Amino acid sequence: MNKIYFKHKETIHNFFWRSLQIFGKQGITFLIFILCAKLLSPYEFGIYNYVLAVIFFLIIFGDFGISAATSKYVAQYNVTDKDKLKSVLFNSFLVIFILTFLVSIFVFLFGEFFLKEKYLYVIYTLPLLFLAPITSLYDGIYRGLKRFRQLSIISLIAGLISISFVYILIRHYGLIGALISQNLFYFVLFIILALGYKSYNIKFDKKVIKDIFNYSFILGIASVGYILYTRIDILLLGYFDYINEVAYYSFISRVFVFISVPFTILGQIISPNITKYAALYKFKVIKEKFRRLFFISMLLSIICSLSLYILLPVIISHYFPNYLTREFTIMFKIMIWSLPLVIISAVLSQAFIVASGKAKYALLTIPFGLINLIMGYILISNIGFLGVIYASLISSFLIKTITYLLLYKDLLNTANKES
Repeated sequence: MNKIYFKHKETIHNFFWRSLQIFGKQGITFLIFILCAKLLSPYEFGIYNYVLAVIFFLIIFGDFGISAATSKYVAQYNVTDKDKLKSVLFNSFLVIFILTFLVSIFVFLFGEFFLKEKYLYVIYTLPLLFLAPITSLYDGIYRGLKRFRQLSIISLIAGLISISFVYILIRHYGLIGALISQNLFYFVLFIILALGYKSYNIKFDKKVIKDIFNYSFILGIASVGYILYTRIDILLLGYFDYINEVAYYSFISRVFVFISVPFTILGQIISPNITKYAALYKFKVIKEKFRRLFFISMLLSIICSLSLYILLPVIISHYFPNYLTREFTIMFKIMIWSLPLVIISAVLSQAFIVASGKAKYALLTIPFGLINLIMGYILISNIGFLGVIYASLISSFLIKTITYLLLYKDLLNTANKES
């Protein structure tokens, strides 16, 4: 046992601190989510999730893969070029600021035309356009430097500060209070993250911007595709006025995300090492780690899915009886089949696609995202709200299967060239 611990000491310690950090950050947003589900009516809760789906769709264009690419280049520069490392924050910040400014202008000019009566709610959440990408940027820097302990402490402090006003705002101001709570939490997190990282230069570096933006551009396009087969389902349901179904779909999806958090953490703490192995051209090591993690995550995902299938209806009946409807039950029984895909992807995407420099495979989200959008629109028009559920399940299975088969084949070929 001691031998295993010392062999994986760094990974175990990083996993512990990253777990605290993620549950500190995700815990508070999940708490807001649960409070909204409890205190708002299913219809109001549906509006809340529809608005957040819109704002996070817009955030994709404000970030456009910058925060994810930053994590890779921080880990890389930390090994190869310490001077460039200090230039990452300012130059990434600059790109994000310009992108979020342009997206904000677009919202003010055209938002009311597209969103109609929901436009005002989106305006309440507009600060998230900047706050969400910039906190993700800092998160990427801390992760790239393996500063998981500091990151976890910061997130816990931000969560404890925020929790004091979350309940009061939702209780007294309902839907508006819930939206404002999101802004305040991200603002507090941003301030503390900024105070905790001072190793940067305020200096324009064209090379750093080019490195990060070239890589982030691929991730940004992939993120748009990812939205097309995840959050687009909520946007379609909202467009067709299935507002209660938006609430049910969001509830189930958020539970899936919460369950996948430990697997996401595992992928993120492994990713700096994968980047290091890729920089040193040790692809045999990467290939073996990929294969081992795939089988472990597949086994655990099956266990988690079976457990949730039994437990979630019991929890809903006791604590959220308004949601235990026929529509919710049907949705859950179909969507549970996608949970293993969510869990496996949480590990492999974080640890291998971005970190090993194989972001090109993330571009598969574009064609499959479009397939999901078109299929979802056609099916919802003909068979109702279940159409988007079936479309999402089919497209998710296809993209994840094809992506990881291609990635493993690529790693295998690269590893063979080392021999």
